[in-house]
Amino acid sequence: MRFRPCIDIHNGQVKQIVGGSLSDFGDKAKENFASVHPADYYADLYRKDGLAGGHVIVLNPVSSEYYEETRKQAFLALAAYPGGLQAGGGITADNAAEYLDGGASHVIVTSYVFREGKIHWECMERLKNEIGKEHVVIDLSCRRRGDAYYIVTDRWQNFTEVELSQKVLSEIALYCDEFLVHGVDVEGKSSGVDKTLARILGDYAASASSVPVTYAGGIGSFKDIEDFGTVTGGKIDFTVGSALNLFGGSLSYDRVKQIKS
Repeated sequence: MRFRPCIDIHNGQVKQIVGGSLSDFGDKAKENFASVHPADYYADLYRKDGLAGGHVIVLNPVSSEYYEETRKQAFLALAAYPGGLQAGGGITADNAAEYLDGGASHVIVTSYVFREGKIHWECMERLKNEIGKEHVVIDLSCRRRGDAYYIVTDRWQNFTEVELSQKVLSEIALYCDEFLVHGVDVEGKSSGVDKTLARILGDYAASASSVPVTYAGGIGSFKDIEDFGTVTGGKIDFTVGSALNLFGGSLSYDRVKQIKS
């Protein structure tokens, strides 16, 4: 279990937002924090601190008037820490190589492979063929519906018909190097980990054929991190956003960055 840093970019600015509050209409979101620093400021900090495998996420859709500025910020971050960050947001088989050429170690993909409510295996296959399985991270961000968790897409706005299960995780793992999972119901709220979701992921990570998993959502204290490690058996990495003092919260970044076990 180790800490993975993040850089979320919305409307051309590094931000921390409340999960599920993103709206393509008017490019609106409920903000927890908006930074005065550009994205490469954080990338350089993570590089100096030796924190690899962090995430740079473009939160605006291609149709947004802010898309190009947001994308520009993402590439500034990738250039500041070549090979140290993963890039996500609007990634397809057609543009994935551009992000890798720009310095990303991996690309993070959701909506390209989950469309019309289902998994498009042909897109998984094409992505793997274009850039190699070793450069692909599949984002399995989830929201709860009833007693189950379902993959959500398009900046967490739309439910798919794909229920998170050990079988689905094992099948998709054939096409990627890692999973990134946002617990969208608690994302950005610093209200505690979604323990049920974390337990599902921990059970998967305990299997011999698993790929690495990073969880994001709800961590707001060191007690939450301790609970997360207990629930997952310490087999899953985690990221913290809004709760970090780096992003206006109270959780010490200097202390969190040392968690590597």
